[in-house]
Amino acid sequence: MNSCNFIGRIGRDAESKTVGKYQVANWPIAVDIGYGDNKSTLWIDCALWGDRADKLAGMLRKGDNVGVSGSISLRDYQAKDGSTKTTVVLRVNDVKLLAPKPQQDEPRAAKSRAQPQQAPADAAFEDDDIPF
Repeated sequence: MNSCNFIGRIGRDAESKTVGKYQVANWPIAVDIGYGDNKSTLWIDCALWGDRADKLAGMLRKGDNVGVSGSISLRDYQAKDGSTKTTVVLRVNDVKLLAPKPQQDEPRAAKSRAQPQQAPADAAFEDDDIPF
């Protein structure tokens, strides 16, 4: 079974194009691997095919944190220097926008906890008022 899940940041805005009679949206994501001094970044090229490609391409922006799942493959290509390089390609089945990139000019909202609302002390409830 070939099934992979990744969470990472989008490296550039998604681009949508038509290939033959199909729509495809492409974007890279940066996935952190390792930790401490051994931390590095794995770049994964994502490709979403079908009707959702054009619709989602407008929502996937550079810096956004996303979760993607799908099947993975390797693609060889010729680099400008003539060498053969290999890239990881994910054929995306599902995309989840986890958090947009924070804007520099927007102040961060203060974290506040919602206080539960309490019924007034003199409120009386009948059995018919309770939904269960």
